[in-house]
Amino acid sequence: MTVTIRPLEPSDSLEQLTALLHAAYASLAAQGWNFTAVDQSVEVTRQRVVTGQVFVAVRQDRLVGTVTISPPKQPDAGYLGDPVPGCFSQSDHALLAQLGVHPDERGQRLAERLMDTAEAWALSRGYTHVALDTAQPAEHLQRRYARRGYDHVGEVQWRGKTYRSVLMLKPLNSPAASVPQARCDNPETLLP
Repeated sequence: MTVTIRPLEPSDSLEQLTALLHAAYASLAAQGWNFTAVDQSVEVTRQRVVTGQVFVAVRQDRLVGTVTISPPKQPDAGYLGDPVPGCFSQSDHALLAQLGVHPDERGQRLAERLMDTAEAWALSRGYTHVALDTAQPAEHLQRRYARRGYDHVGEVQWRGKTYRSVLMLKPLNSPAASVPQARCDNPETLLP
């Protein structure tokens, strides 16, 4: 059976989506990294999906992958309870989050297809960049994003996380898009 990627529909179960995220992030949790998706509640999933466009990968009516692409955050609104880094609040930057593939479905380039879909959505809406963050010790994830054109543009220590996060930014296919020379850290966001 083939895997179909489509937008999350109102009839999709947020309980099933939350369980998918828990399964997808379990290997990161096993390394001691408490990503939000490791154990987020269904209510947190609900809060996160209403802020952006969620795409899901489906095989035989089963959610097997997901990604969220969102508009930028308001600088004064906060991001998961923390101050917003500069690259997460610029009007031409979309935010990629909650990328996850069920462990049984890995090795089929599904994460790449989900990212392609999210980046195409952002480009079609006029965004010139996509920003994301990932755990600093998760070098394999940083390498994955770097292969896709994401550059390391800063670091942040999110409150309550067991790791520092790397902020990454990718210019989309636009002549005006380039990775800014300046880093996207906000001094009040960073801890020593």
